[in-house]
Amino acid sequence: MVLKGTVTALVTPFKDGLVDHESLRKLVEFQISSGVQGLLACGCTGEPATLSSREKLEVIQTVLETSNGRVPVIAGTGTNATVSTVSFTETVCGTGVDSVLIITPYYNKPTAQGQIAHYTAVADASSKPVIIYNVPGRTGTDMNIETIARLGEHPNIIGVKDAAGSVERVTQLRSMSTMAYMSGDDHLCLSQVLMGGSGVVSVTSNVAPSLVSGMIQLGLNGKVAKAREIHETLYPLFKVLFIESNPSPAKKALQLMGVIASDMPREPLVPLREESTHILKGVLELMELV
Repeated sequence: MVLKGTVTALVTPFKDGLVDHESLRKLVEFQISSGVQGLLACGCTGEPATLSSREKLEVIQTVLETSNGRVPVIAGTGTNATVSTVSFTETVCGTGVDSVLIITPYYNKPTAQGQIAHYTAVADASSKPVIIYNVPGRTGTDMNIETIARLGEHPNIIGVKDAAGSVERVTQLRSMSTMAYMSGDDHLCLSQVLMGGSGVVSVTSNVAPSLVSGMIQLGLNGKVAKAREIHETLYPLFKVLFIESNPSPAKKALQLMGVIASDMPREPLVPLREESTHILKGVLELMELV
């Protein structure tokens, strides 16, 4: 699998407390018709921490069946325990996904040596390529670039989704490794691509897939001025989609756009507050998305 371009970190729609597979299928079709290069099921934006293992498998299967090979499908299979990550990854690999995304173990706060042991065990066991997911804002632990580069030497680890909030890290990794660097920070993704990144795993592309994908493709092709124009258009959306905890703003936006039926997240997350919804709606109207 070539890890490049725009991969949408799909929300998981809910209705009456259950996964809304009809809305999920509609969201997948919206993404593919808008030109994204891949789909991520059960990443952090998909609320996997509140999904049962069965629900996660059902979400992944719906995304696979709907996409039907038109774009690669990545599945988030990481947990904060190596044994359960290996087990669930092996199960998910049997569904036909193209690769798996493994979050840095959260809560445990492993050392670099622990991170290497964890990812090596998963990569050894996985029949599909592995992507490292570093998101210190959610896990409480950051991965240093040296650790990522060392793991990139494993033949089954193809890249990293890095949400550490630094453009400098792209340059640092490029000096040590040729592995794919996918931005995990929408507001920085163009800068990171221009510094040698491979693309973005994006929250914003749920809502504006054609704009995000177009911007990244322009950046990868060196058309900086046009890419920057799109970035400036998208910037208010980048910010407002994180006005409250992700994915509540993205879900509200998709509901307002008529893509999904309900904006409900799963508790302990709650729907967007009225004042935040007003701000979000103003940005969507300005961008002519609603």
